[in-house]
Amino acid sequence: TAKPEELLGRLQQQSIDVLTLRDPGYPRLLAEIAVPPAVLFVRGQLDDGPAISVVGSRKMTPYGRRATDDIVRTLVQSGLTVVSGLALGIDGAAHYAALEAKGRTWAILPGGVNTPYPASHQPLAQRILDTGGALVSEFPPGTPALKQHFPIRNRIIAGLSRATVVIEATEQSGSLITARSALESNRD
Repeated sequence: TAKPEELLGRLQQQSIDVLTLRDPGYPRLLAEIAVPPAVLFVRGQLDDGPAISVVGSRKMTPYGRRATDDIVRTLVQSGLTVVSGLALGIDGAAHYAALEAKGRTWAILPGGVNTPYPASHQPLAQRILDTGGALVSEFPPGTPALKQHFPIRNRIIAGLSRATVVIEATEQSGSLITARSALESNRD
């Protein structure tokens, strides 16, 4: 069994910050949702700046790609941070579009912040960090991305954002779970 000091030391070595609901750096909007995460693990820069989430289908169409690029570029030009889930499809496209527009983006993960999911998005995750963005999770480092973690992750995406934009989603998609979370938190 590791001692708390040892755990904190390991987190610091990996540049992972730990925020609790009582910390002044805990995002104000996220603290307002019905069930905010008690603990957030953060790599990178997370703050209370204005943010909009952009989510959608993993099976992105060419139209969805263009719409994502156009919407995200406009959001970034308006000074907003783009929040998404680092997933394949629209989520990844939203992160890339924010970076291409010289904006900031936060990736909310369904597992630990030291193991971005999917693994093919590891370079994207590093680019997010390199440009002043953040990787965020309520799951401890080393936690794998499990199916049941995705809806939990989606409430954080919505909770960090003033509004949620859904681009291409099926009726039973995680994107609509994010949209419902936004509505339940009285967000657009």
